[in-house]
This record gives sequence, C-alpha cells and structure tokens, in this order.
Amino acid sequence: MPWPLGPPDGRYLLRRPGDAPAAAPAHVLVLATLGAPERRRLPSRRRPRQAPPGPHPTPVATGRATVIDAGEPLASIEQARAWLTGAGEPELRDGLLVLNRALHAFRLATADPYLQPVGRWQTLVARLGFGAGEEVADGHWTAARELPSAAPRQRRSRVLEPQARLAAVLGGRADALACEELSLRARLDLDHGRRREAALQASAALEAALAELPRDPTAAALAQRLEELRARRGAVADAARAALAGPLSEAQAEAVAGAVARLEAALRARAVAAQR
Repeated sequence: MPWPLGPPDGRYLLRRPGDAPAAAPAHVLVLATLGAPERRRLPSRRRPRQAPPGPHPTPVATGRATVIDAGEPLASIEQARAWLTGAGEPELRDGLLVLNRALHAFRLATADPYLQPVGRWQTLVARLGFGAGEEVADGHWTAARELPSAAPRQRRSRVLEPQARLAAVLGGRADALACEELSLRARLDLDHGRRREAALQASAALEAALAELPRDPTAAALAQRLEELRARRGAVADAARAALAGPLSEAQAEAVAGAVARLEAALRARAVAAQR
C-alpha cells in the first residue's frame, strides 16, 4: 500500500470470528513498513532552511501486509503449485478481508476515527504465492506471481458522472444527504461481515432517506422507490433492535442486506434524475 498501514510492524495471529480463544489461528498477518525516509534533527543553532518555491515531492513510506493462511496448509509442493496456478482475485479479496479485520480492530483499539479500510485498487503491488513459514513472514516466496494492478476500464460517461456530481456538490448546486454517508457505512459493514453494525447503520440510513428524499427536487422520480423503502422499514428496525442484544438471524441479516441494496438503488436513481 502507498502508506504505512497503522498497526505497529510485527506478526499478528487471527482466529476466525466466533472461534474459541484456544482454537488454532486461521491466519498470520505480518505487517512491515518499507522505505521510511530517514529523519535528521537540525542542530539548534542552525536556522531552519527555507522551502524552495517548487519543492520536489517528499519521499514517503509504504506498507506491506502479508496474509498467511495458516488454517489450511498446503500438503506438498505439487499441491502448492496447482493452487497458485488457479488462484486469482477471489483469493486476494479474501486476504484483504483478513487485513481489514485487523485494521478495524486497530481503529477501535486506538479510538481513531480516521483509520479506514483498504481496497483492491489502492494496492501498489498485489501478489499471490506460497512458501515456508519463516520465508513468507519475511516477505519472500518459494513461488509467487503478481496480479495486474490496473483498475477496470469504464465507459467515459461512467467516469464523468461522479465528476459532475462532485462539481455540483462542491459548487453548492447539489446537496450531499446524510443517508448517502450512512448507506456507505452500512455497505462497508456488510461487506466485512459486521452484521450487527450494518443493521444499526442501515436503520439510521433508511430513516434518514425517508426524511430527506421526499424533500429532494428528484422526489417525483423516486415515488415508487420510496414506497419500497417504506415497506422495508419495519424489518430493518426489528433487525436493529435485535442487533442491540446480540447476533442477527439469517433472515434479519438478509433483510438488512436487501434494504441497503434498495437504498443504494434509490440513491443511484436520484443521481440520474438530477442530471436530467
């Protein structure tokens, strides 16, 4: 990643959510900071140097995360090579989920709201590989391959849509709604398996949407979608109340996921209607 990840460098053992404390770790996460610029103190008798009018970019450190699947070790070199041949983006996505679990725990441990998860297209380099335990812990491999880092191509119109919305919001021609931010938080929790948090965020997002969207200039185009959101209100509220007491049932989790998906669809429709 193009920045230090946050937690102190070292090795961390991760068990699967719900496993007993005595269970064997499912993953080992190794964090390292690379390329940190050397810091030198100027003698106190020297005056600080003036920055040039057009300074060169300051070198920055990068962060490396190695996610080792310790729960299902490969039995032989042949099996390892066969796994590597077929591995790709799904395996990388699983590794990022493990990394983001650790970053979320560090965010809570430090009470720092500015620490955020990382995504696939933020990686400078993404590799899949295998090796012996100490080998991979030091960032080395018996064999590995690098995954392409280019973001997927999009049509020019799809690229320009967010730019137009950004310009409108920054220029005061469009409003950013509270339900937009809350729905993003709910989606993030859903994608990372935090069902209780997702239920609470989804309930707040839905209530905000039902208060904000009827007053929006695009409300006429969203009438049917608003009715659909109102129909899901009770199920999401029940899931949020259940989340205060403990884990959600599968039915409650599905209700939350469905409501978030429909709210996202309504917000996309709002963005389209606003451009007409």
